This record gives sequence, C-alpha cells and structure tokens, in this order.
Amino acid sequence: MKRTTSVVAEKELKGSLAAHPAAKREAARIMRTVVGHVQGIERMIEDERYCVDILKQIAAVQALLAKLADIISASHMKHCVRLAIEEGRAEEKIDELMETLKYLRSL
Repeated sequence: MKRTTSVVAEKELKGSLAAHPAAKREAARIMRTVVGHVQGIERMIEDERYCVDILKQIAAVQALLAKLADIISASHMKHCVRLAIEEGRAEEKIDELMETLKYLRSL
C-alpha cells in the first residue's frame, strides 16, 4: 500500500509513541526489563537450571510483552486510528488493526 507524503502522513509514519511520551517511556522501560529477562533465561539454559524455573521466567517475559502490546495498541488507537477517523480513513485503519490483533491473540 502506497502512503501519501502529506504532513499528516509523515507524522503518522513516525508512530503514535511520538505523540505519547509517557507511553513511550513505559514501553522503553518494559523492553529493557524484557531484554534483561531474556538474557537471564539464556544464562539459565546454559547453566542447565531447573526447567520449571526457566518456564516461569518465560511466562514473565510473555506477560511483559503482552503489557507492551497493550501500551502500543492503546497509543495507536488514541493517535493513528483517531487521526484516520478524522481524515475519513476509518475503515482502512480498522482493517489494519483487526489484522494486527490476529497476531496478538497468542500473547
């Protein structure tokens, strides 16, 4: 799908987190935590730790990723979807969001 190069489109391409600094900070914090957990899981595997302990850490990472998806989804709806509705492109954004939600159901 080809995007226009209007000022509005340029802002949209940047992403909704640019318009929501608190959400961006929280998303970055969660990502740092995820990275630390994943590195810890890698060490646990290398050290041949108890499988249940590893699985608990994997579950913790999955929960953090689900929270991250919620934050980004909310920001997207508040910014990108709202903007699309104002511009008369609601159907396009709703279809895009519905397609994306298919991927997030497994989190």
